[in-house]
Amino acid sequence: MAAEQLAAADPARARYSVDNNFAGPLSSRPLGRQSILLRYEPLGKARMSTEPAVKLAIFVIASGLLAYVSRASLRMPRSHGFYRFLAWECILALFLLVVDRWFRDPFSFAQLISWLLMSVSAFLVLHGVYLLRLVGRPAQERPSEPLLAFERTTKLVTEGAYRYIRHPLYSSLLFLTWGIFLKHPIALTGVMALAATGFLIATAIADEAECIRFFGPSYEQYLERTKMFIPFLF
Repeated sequence: MAAEQLAAADPARARYSVDNNFAGPLSSRPLGRQSILLRYEPLGKARMSTEPAVKLAIFVIASGLLAYVSRASLRMPRSHGFYRFLAWECILALFLLVVDRWFRDPFSFAQLISWLLMSVSAFLVLHGVYLLRLVGRPAQERPSEPLLAFERTTKLVTEGAYRYIRHPLYSSLLFLTWGIFLKHPIALTGVMALAATGFLIATAIADEAECIRFFGPSYEQYLERTKMFIPFLF
């Protein structure tokens, strides 16, 4: 009502006041509540459109870095690194979908389970890389497959987590995926988490085929007494 009274008393002053308050372009429409909403709404839309643009830029840049790390694997579509790259992409997209809700309702049941899964993920990746470097004795003796430096193990690692599961690093990504999903468990994030899980399984299967070619019967025996990702279950 104040804006309408001001417009009736002094139209020029009212237009100046509205323009200063909302920093919008001058309008020839009659002043009033509808005019104010028309000035404010485009600015709100402009602010909202910035966030998806930033997320898209992050996705493109991060994907470029992941593609560079996986460049050798991407030239061999049946290698484990090729499927791992696709899993990384799904996890990256999943993260960007839920990042706005990362700390929302921090003590809810879903959030507590999410942090538990991601804590397990952090432990497994550090523990797994440590054992591969310490026990696996990485060397440049596996030229047939595109491998990262710490993956070029020349000794079969069966200590620590590797005593129960064959792929602690991929298991780490699996726990990370579902931990992120629980930040915002909806249909879209569920689809992304399932896609990442599928690619991680494909990664593990391809990796096992590569290990059988290098380690032979000893790895086949190792397959029979261990699980893929979760001890005693899967």
